[in-house]
Amino acid sequence: MNKKIVVIGKTGQVGRALMDNASLFGFDAVGLSRQDLDITDTKRAREIIGELRPDILINTAAYHVLPECEAHPEMALEVNAAAVGKMAALCRDVGAKFVTFSTDYVFDGRSSLPYQEDAPPKPLQWYGLSKRAGEEAANALYPEGSFIIRTCGVYGGAEGSRSRKGNFVLRMLEEARKVGKLEVARNQIASPTYAEDLSQAVLALLSLNGIKAGIYHLVNEGYCSWYEFTKEIFSVYGINKEVVPVDRGNYDGIMQRPQFTALENTKAKALGVSLPSWQDALRRYRYKYNENG
Repeated sequence: MNKKIVVIGKTGQVGRALMDNASLFGFDAVGLSRQDLDITDTKRAREIIGELRPDILINTAAYHVLPECEAHPEMALEVNAAAVGKMAALCRDVGAKFVTFSTDYVFDGRSSLPYQEDAPPKPLQWYGLSKRAGEEAANALYPEGSFIIRTCGVYGGAEGSRSRKGNFVLRMLEEARKVGKLEVARNQIASPTYAEDLSQAVLALLSLNGIKAGIYHLVNEGYCSWYEFTKEIFSVYGINKEVVPVDRGNYDGIMQRPQFTALENTKAKALGVSLPSWQDALRRYRYKYNENG
């Protein structure tokens, strides 16, 4: 009998990919939209989890638009930390595994090498602080059953993320239609990650016998600057557009952004779960979804 996964945030980039791929790994998936469940509504969450009795609950919901997190830190903490802790506790009470997503922004970006799972977090802004608080809440309330997946620069789907009005790839394609040249940061280094690959890696981990709870990094292999990523996007899509590298420093308006947040999938690799390179991922994304969605 297949195990049941409940996915909170079924309409998001990662949620959709999890729903699409669950059966490939022997899971039956039930998806919940925000209309079905607002994760800050603990009473409703308890009712739904009690009704569905999942083997695994995967939370993809988050408050993740950075300027909004800076403007409304109380909301970032409520969604990314308090609600995550409550979901973990509810899963503990019914004996379900709990999976939630975190971010490269829990780090300060001062490393010269990709961050491994045991690197000390040091977030620079409210988004990173709230996500780190969510990690700590899940680990404190349900250490034996909480799986925290840190990832980075996620893109996927024909429309991307509704809250972010697309994703980085789609925004660059849209900008290319509007302007003669683009200025893109060369000093911010990350590991862009395709939601399809991320979801399959998560499901692969969860399908392993005896998988231990804890923090796992899951990103496409390698890293690049956002300038280099944009150049590769235009190359893959066959767009001839001037891209100018700029140094934006650490500050973006009122908030700090870490400069180097590449992640290393150390624990997943040790278990035989690996992701393709970011270049390969981008090519597959292009051929699955054309630039017009």
